[in-house]
Amino acid sequence: MSLHPNILIADDHPLFRIALKQAIGLAFSGANIREAGSIGDVHDLMGQGESYDLLLLDLQMPGAHGFSGLIYLRGQYPEVPVVMVSGNDHNKVIAKALNHGVSGFIPKSTNLSDIAEAIKNILGGAIWVPSGFEPYTQNIQDEEMSIAETVTRLTPQQFRVFTYLSEGMLNKQIAYEMDVAEGTIKAHVTAILKKFGTYSRGHLIIAAQKLEAEENAL
Repeated sequence: MSLHPNILIADDHPLFRIALKQAIGLAFSGANIREAGSIGDVHDLMGQGESYDLLLLDLQMPGAHGFSGLIYLRGQYPEVPVVMVSGNDHNKVIAKALNHGVSGFIPKSTNLSDIAEAIKNILGGAIWVPSGFEPYTQNIQDEEMSIAETVTRLTPQQFRVFTYLSEGMLNKQIAYEMDVAEGTIKAHVTAILKKFGTYSRGHLIIAAQKLEAEENAL
């Protein structure tokens, strides 16, 4: 385990990013830390070629819904361990995160010294979960696994479009948000539908809902 790990903090709340930086400082005084406030920022930073030893990822991030951001980033950068950080620490949520490949789950209520210890353990190869976690025995359903696998095959632009589609946005609205021609969005939608094996935009919304993290959706 390096005394100078490269760690990427992905959280849209600046104050919590500061808290995580403090915790990392307790664990490694010489850590190299980068910060991101959205899934797009994470992808841009990780796509620059720098090697990261750990990604601390907020569950609810701009640019994704529920576990879709985790699933997409795990598919794009499978060599980078991911720790899910969230205020939603229900057993089912933690279990679902583990099933989607995280190396740990840190509730946002965890004190700084315990976060520091968790990060050291994870970088040492351990899987870390909060002490009160009770394993949830229900595995991810085949349908959800199929959806997750399809999400990992989306290109960065297709993933952005998929996220907007899951919000029920029209092609014209998505084109405006992405500052591209509406025809470009239509082409992306067609490609996304083909990858999901459907002709229905409604199916994409349902697929996205399968990856939500709310307790009542699990």
